[in-house]
Amino acid sequence: MTSPAGHGRPAADAVVPDPDASYERAAAEPYADLRERAVVSAQIGRPARGASAVVHRCVFGLPTVVRVDPRLDDDTPFPTVFWQTCPALRSRIGTLEADHAMVGLNQRLADDPDFASAYAEGHDRYVAFRDDLGGPLPGDPGAGGMPKHVKCLHVHAGHYLATGDNPVGEWAIEHARPVFCPGPCVDEDDIAQYEGELVERGFVASDDVFTPQAGNAGPSPLRGEE
Repeated sequence: MTSPAGHGRPAADAVVPDPDASYERAAAEPYADLRERAVVSAQIGRPARGASAVVHRCVFGLPTVVRVDPRLDDDTPFPTVFWQTCPALRSRIGTLEADHAMVGLNQRLADDPDFASAYAEGHDRYVAFRDDLGGPLPGDPGAGGMPKHVKCLHVHAGHYLATGDNPVGEWAIEHARPVFCPGPCVDEDDIAQYEGELVERGFVASDDVFTPQAGNAGPSPLRGEE
């Protein structure tokens, strides 16, 4: 078993960056088992697909960011390696986007050569990490607008929490915090429901990686933050 459903009183700031985050640590995290996949599914509201691993957790021990292999179960390319799952953090970053934060960040990329250079270098490391994880994708796509634009702060925040890289992601987390959370975002009923749905969809265990049986791939749930 990996993470529990979590327990505890409300947290004034549930999402804390890990000072030791790195690409090496993100790569070393084991693939999620059925229970962990069910936790992530409950957080995003649909059965999770793609081989994934939890690379950052909240103060309740629940997933905040997952690493997703660059090809889904049906071999569909999936360029977004680090996927943010925490509902409370998604809401806070959504508020930043609604307040047009990306307009200012794109202007900063145009006006600040050092910031733009650090962002582009982070993109290069992101793509190299993804290639090491599952081979190059057609066209070597970035994610979230990288390397020249900012299109999705959720993607950049996930990148930063997972690795400590990405100046846009660092900005997003700094301005999203504190992330108030009333308590764990999933409970045992949620987990049991999604464990059943994942099994019904034909997911079977193989070395702690879950893959769909033939004919049961279903629609991809991990969309909307690319």
